[in-house]
Amino acid sequence: MALDLIDRNENARKALRESEIRGQDALDLGSSTPHLAHSVWQAAWPKLAALGISLGLWQLVAISGWRPSYVLPGPVPVFAELGNQLVTGDFWRAVAITMTRGVVGFLIAAALGLVLGVLVARSRILRAAIGSLITGLQTMPSIAWFPLAILLFQLSEQAILFVILIGAVPSIANGVIGGVDYVPALLVRAGRNVGASGLSLYRHVVLPAALPSIVTGLKQGWAFAWRSLLAGELMVSIANRPSLGQFLNQSRELSDTSYMIALMIAILAIGIAVDAIFSAFERGIRRRRGVVAGQTQKSL
Repeated sequence: MALDLIDRNENARKALRESEIRGQDALDLGSSTPHLAHSVWQAAWPKLAALGISLGLWQLVAISGWRPSYVLPGPVPVFAELGNQLVTGDFWRAVAITMTRGVVGFLIAAALGLVLGVLVARSRILRAAIGSLITGLQTMPSIAWFPLAILLFQLSEQAILFVILIGAVPSIANGVIGGVDYVPALLVRAGRNVGASGLSLYRHVVLPAALPSIVTGLKQGWAFAWRSLLAGELMVSIANRPSLGQFLNQSRELSDTSYMIALMIAILAIGIAVDAIFSAFERGIRRRRGVVAGQTQKSL
């Protein structure tokens, strides 16, 4: 009977410890996950403040008389023009054509860049032969390729696609190469110890470990592709294929500054939206790997 009493006391102490641990976990969880509205506000207010300051400075410059209003209008007429464009079919058709070109070009560039990056990362000969060339192509302005593109493909979709690929592929390839280079050697040895080798080692060990750098390279590749695309649309006008770049060039020729800046804001908004998609993907990777943005800074 004494043994039963000891067992009951021991079980009671275990239950008490488990209850304390659950209570502590609940407190930690409550302190680390603030209310949703508070989280949204914490993330939104810096952006709203920066937007308000930018609009205020823009308005101050506009009313200062530094340039005439027909050259540099204030925010009010520009956003009024943007609102007018948002309800027109031509504007959305131009957005659709520009985005289709951008997405198709980026997907092709991503496929080529990933393959090129893996090949160069695996082969010392290829790295010695074209490694510096890839970096040189990445630093070369995309606009410099358009004279050659127009000579090769005339004023066509192929000319725009050519420049998108030239601009985006090197950045994506460098992202893959950099990611593979920084994979820990211990992780590679562990993969080999369990029988992985060749393509299997890259598929199951190296590329997953290099994924954050690869995503960063893809993000930079989109930025290069987007800039190259808009530069191409400014230079290459294709009949019956209206685009944001073409409208931007027409607004310049017509000296319609309000329309021009409204289009620039639309282009900026699209770029920010795509960047948000990549950022969400990056946060998902960090979360799966147990890394939270800002965690190190807070711990310090």
